Amino acid sequence: MIMFKECFAHDIMPFIIEDRYKEFYYRGLDQYKNENGFLVDTCLAAQDKYTKKVLYYYPDYGLDEDAGSELK
Repeated sequence: MIMFKECFAHDIMPFIIEDRYKEFYYRGLDQYKNENGFLVDTCLAAQDKYTKKVLYYYPDYGLDEDAGSELK
């Protein structure tokens, strides 16, 4: 919930890590010091899925095609 809130606070499309991807998320957290790509890729994929859901229900949301594909 904190990440979700902070995404909104920093004008970033939020994301939700689904149960089926939690092992990838945990691996990303565990390996972040050595290889941050695991965590970043997992979060970006989740962010893309969430963006598609938002656009499905709110097609006039005003996002570009690749909106939500950037984590700051």
